Amino acid sequence: MKFSHGARLIGVGAGLPSAVVTNFDLEKLVDTSDEWIKTRTGISERRIASEEETTSQLAIAAAKDAIGFAGIDPQEIELVVVATSTPDNLYPSTACMVQAAIGAKRAAAFDMEAACTGIVYALAVAQQFIGSGTFKCALVIGVDIHSRFLNWADRNTCILFGDGAGAFIIKADEKENEMLGTYLRADGSGGHLLHIPNTGSAYPHAGVTPPTATHGFLEMNGRAIYEFAVNAVPEAVRAACSDAGITVDDIDFLIPHQANMRIIKSAAERLGMAPEKIVSNVNEMGNTSAASIPLAMWQALKRGQIQVGSTCALVGFGGGLTWGSAIVKWTAVDQRQSSQDEGTQVTEVEASKK
Repeated sequence: MKFSHGARLIGVGAGLPSAVVTNFDLEKLVDTSDEWIKTRTGISERRIASEEETTSQLAIAAAKDAIGFAGIDPQEIELVVVATSTPDNLYPSTACMVQAAIGAKRAAAFDMEAACTGIVYALAVAQQFIGSGTFKCALVIGVDIHSRFLNWADRNTCILFGDGAGAFIIKADEKENEMLGTYLRADGSGGHLLHIPNTGSAYPHAGVTPPTATHGFLEMNGRAIYEFAVNAVPEAVRAACSDAGITVDDIDFLIPHQANMRIIKSAAERLGMAPEKIVSNVNEMGNTSAASIPLAMWQALKRGQIQVGSTCALVGFGGGLTWGSAIVKWTAVDQRQSSQDEGTQVTEVEASKK
């Protein structure tokens, strides 16, 4: 799609809970083992939020980290979009809480929900606002705390998920457009395959008797989601490449939603992409839902895997069913490195409380 204004990613950030839960910790809760989990998912550990840690705190920490990376004044930000399925409140939105906490006084702010594909949807929405000339700088955050919606007696689901937040900052660029192409799709007929029931018969009843239910646990048809994902990822990447006017061979790195390594490897093979082109942190983070793609890019930049000038395919899939991809050229450099040798440090929730 052609826009009147170009856009580029200028920052990335992370917000993580302080507690690390290993597979050996989970062996004490359910009938599982480190070997069983790693063989089937590639996951060794994940971050789990404490009772005191909230979705908004993780999002704020990621936002501050991304702002530091970009080296901008928060008041430059004109739009805050938060992709989350697990907000602190029905309202105010998590985005409004972030906007206030970082001092982005000029920014419009709203949440959106597309499950694990949420960050790709949010990037595409932000690009629309920037490409039209409505805004010049946007903060996009993917954040979820799924641990509070897991049945910790169900070994098929509780081993998969971790908590966290990842953020991108996008800025208008009149000379170059580095948000090269996008593709978004959904199939609501598959919504029952991966869902979290709400309270009551779907939502709190407003009658005379107060509702007694709290919320449901995450429910997933693992086999069906696997089949969906290994087909959706290649479709989305190829379509986004077509929109960008490039081919899959032009992609330097594939940064997929970090559901599990079996899905990631199978989808990459169907795209004909070499293993060294795959970016993954699923072994350390598990499935962090809407946060997984920016967290994977954040860690890949930390370890020097992604270099300036790399063309990256960000691709998500999740409940809804939803799927989508964004092709971006990464040219940003951490602005903090010029003044201190810290790189992109882990930004834990405590940082948001300072």
